[in-house]
Amino acid sequence: MPAPRLRTTPLPGVGVQYELTTRRHDTLSVIAHRDGTRTLNVHHDDDPDSAGLSMKLTPSEAMALTDALVPDHNSPNLLHTSDFGLIAERVTIVGTSYWNGRTLGDTRMRTRTGASIVAVMRRSHAVPSPGPDFRLRGGDTIIVIGTREGVDGAHDILDRA
Repeated sequence: MPAPRLRTTPLPGVGVQYELTTRRHDTLSVIAHRDGTRTLNVHHDDDPDSAGLSMKLTPSEAMALTDALVPDHNSPNLLHTSDFGLIAERVTIVGTSYWNGRTLGDTRMRTRTGASIVAVMRRSHAVPSPGPDFRLRGGDTIIVIGTREGVDGAHDILDRA
C-alpha cells in the first residue's frame, strides 16, 4: 500500500487546509485557522462541499485529539506522567481570556479542581510558585500539575473566554 499523501492548501485570510485521502478514498481534512482553532471534516466522495462530518475544535481540543491519535508524540502541553497518576500540562492564557488581568486566587484552582499552578511562564522568564495575588496576563503559559481530572478541570477554568 502506498504511503498516504497529505495535501496542503493555503486559504488566504483563513489559514491552511490539510487533506488526507484514505485507502477507502474518504478524505479527511483539517483547516488550521489563523486564530488557532481547527475544523475537522470528513468527505465521503470527491465533492469537498459534501462533508459527512464537520467539527470545529478549540486549540486545546485539537491538542487533546493529537494526544489521542499519537500518544507518544512530544506534545508541547504534556510535560510529565508519573507512576503516581499525576501529570503536568501547559495552559496558555489568551489575550481575550476572562482571566486576563485577574489574580490567580480568583480562579480558586486548587479548591475547584485539586490541581496546582506550579509556575507561570511570562515572556522570557518563569515565575515559580506564584501566589494568589499574582495577576494573569494574555500570553502567560500556566504550568498545572494534578490528576488527569484535575488538570482537565484546570483547562476548563483557564480556557474561559
